[in-house]
Amino acid sequence: MAQARMAKQCGIEAFCYWHYWFGNGRRILERPFAEVLQSGEPNFPFCLAWANQSWSGIWYGNPKEILVQQTHPGPEDEAAHFHAVLPAFRDQRYLRVEGKPLFVVFAPFELPNPNSFIAHWRQLAAQAGLPGLFLVAMTNYIDDRLAQFDAVIPHPPIDFHPPRGLIKRIVKRLRRRDFGSFVNQLVGDRLRRPLIHSYSDVVKSAFSKFPADPRFLPCILPNWDNTPRSGRRGMVFEKSSPELFREYLVKGLALIERRPPELRICFIKAWNEWAEGNYLEPDLQFGHAYLDVIREEMFRSQAASDDAVY
Repeated sequence: MAQARMAKQCGIEAFCYWHYWFGNGRRILERPFAEVLQSGEPNFPFCLAWANQSWSGIWYGNPKEILVQQTHPGPEDEAAHFHAVLPAFRDQRYLRVEGKPLFVVFAPFELPNPNSFIAHWRQLAAQAGLPGLFLVAMTNYIDDRLAQFDAVIPHPPIDFHPPRGLIKRIVKRLRRRDFGSFVNQLVGDRLRRPLIHSYSDVVKSAFSKFPADPRFLPCILPNWDNTPRSGRRGMVFEKSSPELFREYLVKGLALIERRPPELRICFIKAWNEWAEGNYLEPDLQFGHAYLDVIREEMFRSQAASDDAVY
């Protein structure tokens, strides 16, 4: 509840909880959200994002090892999945767009047939008496299979692309101490280093090629360092700061300020992904500074939107 109070005070309007359904009813890490649902606390809006990918050993350098396999057994399993989350959709706290519960699919192209899944879930929603579903795909790859989704969230930082070319690739390998598969096998991970980029470069390029289509919802990355999970194979966006984050956030809010109120949606990834160095929660270095930035810019943005003429 303390986290919800902090979020509300700084202008965040909802939490998006990761949700796992691996097929045939298999779920993991469901207890925290189940307690939120059953207890009615915190009294703070929320939605669900289905992390529909297999869990592998990629975090410790063994991507071929499958820890939990994501499966898609078919329509019966889709129906079981829908009815498992239906109590959440009916909760008065659930985030809605035009009355429709918002549900995020993290990896839409992992679905065997995205359009079939969408049609089935919309049918089930109608049968359950819901006014519909507001379905959101999270991906950087756009094609016709996304046409039936109501919105798309590009993975941040979508517009950040490190310089290419032979020399740049060589420099990148040198920085990572990555000398090719043969040498890497000989020396193991002793020489390997994380790949490091500047967070300021991310901010400079942010949303430079973001689609103007209102179906696209911005997502902002406050920081990133997944070396606690990935070690020498990790990636770091170094020297993130509250003021650089402010620049990033202002760009994201500018994309949505003239949209209809219910479509003024901007995601921030993430609230507390500590193992990926990707969080908004207070820490010893900056305290509440990132949350202070959100509060200041959110209330400034809301005032500007109230004054805008459409």
